[in-house]
Amino acid sequence: MSTASTRLPEGRYGRSSDARTDHKLRITGAVLGALLLALVGYFAYHYVGQNKISAEVITFEATSDAAVQLHLEVRKDSGASGYCTVRSQAANGAEVGRADFRFSGSDTRIDRTVTLRTTAKGTTAELLGCHAD
Repeated sequence: MSTASTRLPEGRYGRSSDARTDHKLRITGAVLGALLLALVGYFAYHYVGQNKISAEVITFEATSDAAVQLHLEVRKDSGASGYCTVRSQAANGAEVGRADFRFSGSDTRIDRTVTLRTTAKGTTAELLGCHAD
């Protein structure tokens, strides 16, 4: 037996058309979020997975007003060849030298000391990136 005081007001606790719209928006948002995540993963894989040469500057020293000597450690796939671009800047931030250094062969790890010629005294040695051929 139900009385007026025990009956629930109609539409107050049930699903309304707004709830269906909210549900569709949530599904659409989830699908778009999954697509965005897949796209970011795709680009990350190709950036990291396809880069066959990577390197880092271990140490550097300005040997004169016209040169900076730096120790590069290069890691690459066996048989891969390519180059790494390095630059040097003066104390005021102006670029005073930039060069590409080539690496090839079957070694997967190469430690090499290279000399970067500069137009003025360089105070930095920065690796800009490495690219496979």
